[in-house]
Amino acid sequence: MGECEEPRLNLNDKRGEDVLTILVINSKGGSGKTTLTTNLASYYASKKMRTAIMDYDPQGSSLHWLQARPKTQHNIHGANAAPAKGNGVLHSKQGWIPLDTEVQILDAPAGATGLLLKELVRKANFIVIPVAPSPIDIRATADFIKDLFLVGGAHTSKAKIAVVANRVRMRSSNNYAALERFLTSLKLPFLTSISDSDNYLQAIEQGLGVFEMDESTTTSERQELMPIVKWLEGQFPNRFGIRAEDKFASLESSKKWAVYRGGIS
Repeated sequence: MGECEEPRLNLNDKRGEDVLTILVINSKGGSGKTTLTTNLASYYASKKMRTAIMDYDPQGSSLHWLQARPKTQHNIHGANAAPAKGNGVLHSKQGWIPLDTEVQILDAPAGATGLLLKELVRKANFIVIPVAPSPIDIRATADFIKDLFLVGGAHTSKAKIAVVANRVRMRSSNNYAALERFLTSLKLPFLTSISDSDNYLQAIEQGLGVFEMDESTTTSERQELMPIVKWLEGQFPNRFGIRAEDKFASLESSKKWAVYRGGIS
């Protein structure tokens, strides 16, 4: 390592276990994982916390966002954690994060399963699952959450898990009502509903988060995201009274579980 090179932490280094690690994941593509990842990262960076994004998605959407990020904004480190294509080796600098990182956010790829899913769950302190309101997304998420516990090992993990309704257009729609019933049936904290707002699109294009944009025009979006931040800080009430050790049994014992896995009425 050169004298001027910044000390970095390997993604698999156990010394990183004291870092606040937030996993944003859903096996279904189009659930809005990158929107959550970038806005949470920019929030913590704006609070002057040393923040990093580990992008496991081969599309690299979070890394593209970082490339568009203005130099005048607080720095967020980007790590390319996507598996190398073919037999290629990932460039060493892309697979490391600074040793002084305080918050790291894992942007998981669609379809994560097997060893990768286990590894992501093992790293996480908190797991946020965004769910879009279409029947296809609801069914796919029902299957994914079962895999998260059975395959990913979430039932033995110490990570706290919550769900978020994402890309919601109209709360009065039939799709949103079905989504809300599904999320409530999981017996996991249902934190908030995030709208399909143009402000999120503009933020992505500009390499910003809504907390870094004009406050007068992003009030609604900030209010939508704050329940997630409060939950991460331990301030979100457990509306279901579910203990951490009960979370696996609660999913499997839910009478509605089979209904949502089999189809949406």
